[in-house]
Amino acid sequence: MFYRVAAGAGLACAALLVFNTFRRAGVVPENAVTHAVAPFAPLTGLLVVTGMYLLIRRTAGRIGAVGYVLNMAGLAGAFAVEYVLHFVFPLLGGGIVRGLLGGGTGRAFLVTSVVLIVGVLAFGAVALRAGVFPVPAVLLYMGGMVPGALRNVVPEPVYLGGLLVAAAGVAWLATRLWGVEEDRAAPAVTSTAGA
Repeated sequence: MFYRVAAGAGLACAALLVFNTFRRAGVVPENAVTHAVAPFAPLTGLLVVTGMYLLIRRTAGRIGAVGYVLNMAGLAGAFAVEYVLHFVFPLLGGGIVRGLLGGGTGRAFLVTSVVLIVGVLAFGAVALRAGVFPVPAVLLYMGGMVPGALRNVVPEPVYLGGLLVAAAGVAWLATRLWGVEEDRAAPAVTSTAGA
């Protein structure tokens, strides 16, 4: 049952990533409603990554556990960053926001990005090694999340392109999770890892 929940969250995550990309690109209007849904992409991503980890946990080892924790911490941090950007910063003056970004808040945002990138790459490498997920799906997730985590470092088109690439990977991974039967998940992973 949890794999189906994780898969549903993955499809929602992919849809939200596409929606947020269209909003940032000006295709979808900026308003209170479109800003309100923005932070939920990384939040739903937490469930997808958890579903993936549960499926490969027996073969993931310590590196897999570390990658999973870092990926989760990065996504949780991304949720916090998005929440601040959409619900706190709009209530503050431009000078205050610039001061926050130039100080500890900006450094915290940067650390969050680094943790997310390291977690995505480490966990993605373990997911590739497990052989349970389609290789292109994992590569799309990894390749899209790196520029997607660097919103203030890379040019806007690179950032938005990364979100779309990540959305494609997440949707594909979600379809894999949807097909998992919970009572057969562990034997499938064991037999795949032993091949």
